[in-house]
Amino acid sequence: MKKGICLKIGLVLLLLVTISANSVWATESNQIYNWNFKPSKNNEPATTEPIYEELLDKYGGFYIGDTTKKEIYLTFDNGYENGYTEKVLDVLKEKDVPAAFFVTGHYLDKQRDLIMRMEEEGHIVGNHSYHHPSLPEVSDERIERELESLRDLYEEVTGNDRDSMRYLRPPRGTFSERSLARTLELGYINVFWSFAYKDWVTQEQRGWKYAYDSIMRRVHPGAILLLHSVSSDNAEALPKVIDDLREQGYKFKSLDDLVFEKGLPRDFPTDD
Repeated sequence: MKKGICLKIGLVLLLLVTISANSVWATESNQIYNWNFKPSKNNEPATTEPIYEELLDKYGGFYIGDTTKKEIYLTFDNGYENGYTEKVLDVLKEKDVPAAFFVTGHYLDKQRDLIMRMEEEGHIVGNHSYHHPSLPEVSDERIERELESLRDLYEEVTGNDRDSMRYLRPPRGTFSERSLARTLELGYINVFWSFAYKDWVTQEQRGWKYAYDSIMRRVHPGAILLLHSVSSDNAEALPKVIDDLREQGYKFKSLDDLVFEKGLPRDFPTDD
């Protein structure tokens, strides 16, 4: 089912790229932006800069889901392994929760067993570039090399069609109109986020309660959560986060669900 969904997305993106070729191949601004969002109080949805909204709309990216629905999308950025991803996967399997893992070349090459487990358990493995450069600060050729070499390795490791890797988490959270345009040409959906906290500095872990409180304080309808599986705090807090959010009426959804909810066709064949 998952492979079929990815192929669906690929066909739709190919159509979008063809339709918008004139505008996409034009000369775009390379003004560099650092992704940020404006968290709200009382679990209200986050917002971002109007120019960011405009660029994401133009180039098919997103950072948040439907803010009228209590739906949440878990995403993890994986640049290296710190011994906690297996525990995260155990929790996701036990709770029947989908997630997306955005991986670098180092992670994909060195953690093949974990990558295969992500795939086998129905999670999305997304592109975080091979070497994690700031995409707007490198050439078009380097952008293509960074993303497509990771796709090639993904196909080698998983046996899946390389083009089924369709989601991109821009490294370092930096982007420009040019980088969004180039990555769209390559068939990627840029996925940013509406929630994050400083969880990647392993020397500053403060305990599971800190992670739990950080998430519960700012989670909101339609949230795309950016977490890092190098965090012991996240791994330990995740079971209670999932249980308590479900008690509040939240549902955990896949990025594939969000793409379809944004209006992409559902009516072409799957491999069921």
